[in-house]
Amino acid sequence: MTTRTLLFGAPAATGAPVRGVDAGLLVLRLGMFALLAFAHGMGKLPVSPDFVAGTAAMGFPLPAVFAWAAALSEFAGGLLLAIGLLTRPAAVLVGITMFVAWVGVHGAALTGENSGEMAFLYLVGAVVLGIAGPGRYSVDAAVSRRSVGY
Repeated sequence: MTTRTLLFGAPAATGAPVRGVDAGLLVLRLGMFALLAFAHGMGKLPVSPDFVAGTAAMGFPLPAVFAWAAALSEFAGGLLLAIGLLTRPAAVLVGITMFVAWVGVHGAALTGENSGEMAFLYLVGAVVLGIAGPGRYSVDAAVSRRSVGY
């Protein structure tokens, strides 16, 4: 590895696989989405009457159903993203949940007392994984390799 590659990465034109990208996706998935699952999602399960009331206050029909969907999205979706299983569908569900949390609960604020920067960061992470996929160090990649006989 040259100093140039170490500092700036491999040139995109080489077509060479860059394992650092896969390692970075692994760190993103494990760090960010295990935190979402355990620090945010697990605490919402089982769904409390206050959480249902907050969902109703945002104008959602069937607030209990949407409250459960949000809590499960954070916990189960966070776990799925952390291990890289069903990554793109999980990223869509988590992304929608975090968008609603950022805009509906925090008023799209990134600073101040009712800041939604964590919801925004989870949203961005979900978008990244939705676009890039989970990388080679994931359950999705292992399943894909196994299904094609590698």
